[in-house]
Amino acid sequence: MTEIKEVSKKRLENVKNLTTIPSPTGYTADIIHYICGLFDEMGVTYEVTPKGGLLVSIDGKNKESHRFVTAHVDTLGGMVRAIKPNGRLKLDLIGGFTFNAIEGEYCTVHSSLEDKKYNGTILMHQTSVHVYKDARTAERNQDNMEIRLDYKVKNQEDVEKLGIKVGDFISFDPRAMITAEGFIKSRHLDDKVSVALLIELVENIHRNQIDLAHTTHFYISTNEEIGYGGNSNIASEVKEYLAVDMGAMGDDQRTDEYSVSICAKDGSGPYHLGLRNQFVQLCKANDIEYQLDIYPFYSSDASAAMRAGADVRHGLIGAGIDSSHAYERTHFESVDATYELIASYLESEMID
Repeated sequence: MTEIKEVSKKRLENVKNLTTIPSPTGYTADIIHYICGLFDEMGVTYEVTPKGGLLVSIDGKNKESHRFVTAHVDTLGGMVRAIKPNGRLKLDLIGGFTFNAIEGEYCTVHSSLEDKKYNGTILMHQTSVHVYKDARTAERNQDNMEIRLDYKVKNQEDVEKLGIKVGDFISFDPRAMITAEGFIKSRHLDDKVSVALLIELVENIHRNQIDLAHTTHFYISTNEEIGYGGNSNIASEVKEYLAVDMGAMGDDQRTDEYSVSICAKDGSGPYHLGLRNQFVQLCKANDIEYQLDIYPFYSSDASAAMRAGADVRHGLIGAGIDSSHAYERTHFESVDATYELIASYLESEMID
């Protein structure tokens, strides 16, 4: 059995705690409020931006050239698209995932007007093999997928009486579990692993009065899954932008669950070569397990910042996540390696 250090156990527990707070893109106020409470307890000064993000700025030795480090707290989710005549709900997707990735998942419908929550299950309309001849072959799409509410509803009027309306948010049950071998499997490890690490870093820097090499802005963004989470609130002094997000695993990928993944290129194009090489050098100097990789169908908050015209060096690193945008999994070794690389980077001098 793998021996897990206490600090690693605590990191996984912190991730698990974050996954239990629903935060699909557009419905992130509760989790931002929770994180604000953590910072209040630490005595950390922060700002909640008009767009709903959370910004912590910490002075470094060099106050002329700044760094900007992001992780996104928003997750995949859904929204009520329509109420069907039989009392079931049609859903619209928030974020880039497939319908088959959520089939059979428990969910919660969040009533926007009445602040109530309703349990349900995401199913195919043609679920029963005893009734539907195409139960095995029907396409998983918006027309065929629906939410079965756990309430006595027989029609649209019954649903509306509960307080459910078109446009209400839908969150997915994370089913988070930490195994004895040091894995955490859950929905929304993208990107709550990274958020947990940034919170820990801010706490450690604040408590131990660690001198950062450069003034650094930690930004927890709330719109990454729809493409524009971290493209604002970037000070003019910022020269480097680091997105901490998941490393994607699959065929032809080097990323694994036991090292930090350093992205060379994603769907938006190459990341800054000099910054990428600095990450590699820091890993080698500090005995941090790492993998270099390309994510072909991926973009990050750093990508959004570049598209918005930010004149910065941009990089992307993160823990290796299996089954991204589905029921995800990673290992504490990958989480620890990611933490160590971020910490080493923040204490290092900028590249020329």
